[in-house]
Amino acid sequence: MSLGRNGVLVVLATLGALLAVDVPELGSDPWPFHPSVHPHGLLAPFVRAAGSHWDHGFIRTPATLAALLVAVAAAVACARTRAWRLSVVAGLALVVVLALLVPAVVLQAGLRQASAPWYHDNDSTYQIELAGRFIRHGHDPYGRNYTGTGLERWYPAAGFSPARKQVALHHLAYFPATPLTAAAWDILPSPLDDYRFFVLLCTVALFFAALAFRGPPAVRVALGAAAAANPLAIRAAWFGTADAPSLLCVLLAFAFLSRRRFVWAALLLGVAIALKQFALVAVPFVAAAMVTMRAPRAVVRNAVAAFAAPLVVAFVPFLVASPGALWHDTVSYGGSTYRIIGYGLSSLFLKAGFVDNRFGAYPFFWLALFVWLPVTAWLVWNQLRDRRAWIGAVGFAVSMFVLLFVSRVFQTSYFVWPFVGIVAAALLANAQEEGARARPDVSGKVDGRELQPITTRP
Repeated sequence: MSLGRNGVLVVLATLGALLAVDVPELGSDPWPFHPSVHPHGLLAPFVRAAGSHWDHGFIRTPATLAALLVAVAAAVACARTRAWRLSVVAGLALVVVLALLVPAVVLQAGLRQASAPWYHDNDSTYQIELAGRFIRHGHDPYGRNYTGTGLERWYPAAGFSPARKQVALHHLAYFPATPLTAAAWDILPSPLDDYRFFVLLCTVALFFAALAFRGPPAVRVALGAAAAANPLAIRAAWFGTADAPSLLCVLLAFAFLSRRRFVWAALLLGVAIALKQFALVAVPFVAAAMVTMRAPRAVVRNAVAAFAAPLVVAFVPFLVASPGALWHDTVSYGGSTYRIIGYGLSSLFLKAGFVDNRFGAYPFFWLALFVWLPVTAWLVWNQLRDRRAWIGAVGFAVSMFVLLFVSRVFQTSYFVWPFVGIVAAALLANAQEEGARARPDVSGKVDGRELQPITTRP
């Protein structure tokens, strides 16, 4: 398969824009760790090359060289009119994605190996790894006090006051599939067992998930690069925000919808929810898409079973062990226990004096019931009325943003969720347009006499 010059320039323009936005901020604002560093092991050469510290030059130079490669490719594309092979263009996009993602993750993991596990990581990723080790040893990670595991040493190392209450030490906020994947990943030798390498793979896989959609190749390659190499996804990979596995499953669910593979879409949506509760927002929109696309009843039954299977496998063991602990850690914690942070409605209430302090009562349940739920119902109704699949992805993005805005915690990293919904909507819209254009040519099958003008006597 080949791409015309216009398609090539669309991809190159997207890559150039990503590089221009990403490179100046790549690796910025890390946690202020100051450990003694002793490079050793597999990643020691990279740590030494970076001067045994968090070096922006080490992180940004590969991306700058990738930008030079894109510039040369753009010059060649402008000078020649011949089509390019799709594999060449997609390969160039993948090189840019890897240049933006890999160096920072490698350096963070190397610095962590050269110091201690509670340095050069995020507390959430560190806790996920600890939870995975508890599972490997047959212990329930929910309802547990993580003091004494090493996690408590992370907070003073990151600059938090020792007197500050750290409620995260008593709660594991992630749905069960996340610590289960951490338990499986922990089998790898150090430092490859760092969970951020798994997050990195899932982030890179977002590029390939976009290619799984139907639609024009240039659009899929460009949007795939945007999904994997946007500033939010890049920072999450090295900083330690573990949204990428669930996001990958959500994007793949929409990809299978574009191909009418309803059972696979439902299965991946179930896996996404088992990984992170945010993916629940996609359920009504995927279900509405199946209705508007007129999935057969037998297929719908199989899709429901496929959706339930990963949830049963992931949740039942922990519900049997301690249902109260699972609920308290994953649902109650985010809605009422965690301190108010971010830039959403909760922070506005705090600044206006409607909430006493960051640990004070906040009416998230009522806001979700009377604001988010009606908005979501209206979006689903519009999707059912319009009957176009991309409307559902737009609805997911809007509903996700509204839920995050009214929630107790709205960190900037959460913007990646509506962003992926927007990418899915663009991919679905192009897939539908391609389907509308690909109509069979029946002109040759029409009797020539039927094409004669109709005349009537005056």
